Amino acid sequence: MPPRLDFPELMRLARLSAAVKKHCSCTPKSLAGWENMPMSLKEEQLREIATLVFAEEEELTLDEYHPNGTYFWSDDAPIAPKFYPYNRCGVWECVLCGRCFLRYTEAGAYYAENRIRILDPALIVDAR
Repeated sequence: MPPRLDFPELMRLARLSAAVKKHCSCTPKSLAGWENMPMSLKEEQLREIATLVFAEEEELTLDEYHPNGTYFWSDDAPIAPKFYPYNRCGVWECVLCGRCFLRYTEAGAYYAENRIRILDPALIVDAR
């Protein structure tokens, strides 16, 4: 299992990721908000480097954090690690350029969707 990432380390990784400016196939579109995993992004291009999961599944909240009227799919929705869906995310890194992403699997009654979002330091909040 990948290491658990505390808030300062998450911010450090996010800043390093945001500093990557070269073009890479890991960002076929902005991925600023949650997206379904793009078909063009190959699984072997990403590696899981950490997790934001700090509790057992049944202990994790399903509450979202949107104090400024954003919603789940908003590009500017806050990244609040203690809230859904971030509390179920892995932190993944592109092996080609070093950009970091948040990923989790949305499990519905009849499907499982892999979701991805770029790790943006400007949106990370230490909400409790």
